[in-house]
Amino acid sequence: MTRRPTIADLARAAGVSVATVDRVLNGRHPVREETARRVYDAAKAIGYHAVGLLRQRVFEDLPQYRLGFLLQKPEQSFYKAVAKEIENAALSVTHARAVPQVDFTASSTPSGIIDKLKAMAARNQAIALVSPDYPAVAAAVEELKERGIPVFALLSDFAAGVREGYVGLNNQKVGRTAAWMIAKAAKRPGKVAAFVGSHRFHGHELREIGFRSYFRENAPDFEVLDTMVNLDTPEITHEATLDLIQRHPDLLGFYVCGGGMEGAISAIREEKLEGKLLAVVNELTPESRAALADETVLMAVATPVPTLAKETINLMIGAIDRGPASVPGQTFLPFDIYTPENI
Repeated sequence: MTRRPTIADLARAAGVSVATVDRVLNGRHPVREETARRVYDAAKAIGYHAVGLLRQRVFEDLPQYRLGFLLQKPEQSFYKAVAKEIENAALSVTHARAVPQVDFTASSTPSGIIDKLKAMAARNQAIALVSPDYPAVAAAVEELKERGIPVFALLSDFAAGVREGYVGLNNQKVGRTAAWMIAKAAKRPGKVAAFVGSHRFHGHELREIGFRSYFRENAPDFEVLDTMVNLDTPEITHEATLDLIQRHPDLLGFYVCGGGMEGAISAIREEKLEGKLLAVVNELTPESRAALADETVLMAVATPVPTLAKETINLMIGAIDRGPASVPGQTFLPFDIYTPENI
């Protein structure tokens, strides 16, 4: 078990005395800003337990920004990682006190998202969320915009022309990259397929469009089967993958455009098709990393989550300070590609 860093460890890491650390922690006597920030940076670096208190002491005179984040599916490794990086990015802001509130929607229904969105708007100055593109959600975003609360679309765009901005990948390019990989890795043309979580997720739709367009333009000898909806759940993806394999024993590969890849991975293993089916998934998680390692999966396309969190927080603070943008923007992040050879 790892020993928890002590105040002496923190003093040593910051290059100051224990008494100086104590003054920063308790605010008993003035400490130079440069010294206080050095103690704070050292606390973050070594994982000191009172880093939140230190941040409050060091940045108490700076402006405070309350930022809301509404994510999907709290049980998924990817969204847990996003939540953690949001907290880390908020702690890294040095020109202000960024105070994040991270919540999750267990349901992707319009009413479930809108209820969470309204509750979050009561406590925060700006909001970023992952959401399907529903008219009712767009109307709720427009209402918040009129109240001066900017809303950002994360990972999958929605409410175009209403939301303040989109931050995520260029999803059409992601889909084309997945198709390129399968086409190049295949020994011969054949059948390929794609799963989307929901046709309401704009990001999934764009990935599917990119996937199909690549084959249509550059590998027309391949047959792209009808797209399947998996509701981003491993259970449905597992059953759908088994059904797909049974109906198309000559299937070459497939791309999981959204979530639920764990079900596809387990189905490939169940049928002992590791290294035979060319499967592409999204995000590097413990599950996809293990699947890459034993070549159950050909490639994972991943969002640079730390960059996503930092960029979103900076844009949210900017929107609060400057007011709404005259033209809603898009911030495309470079995506990472992982194969069995570079994990």
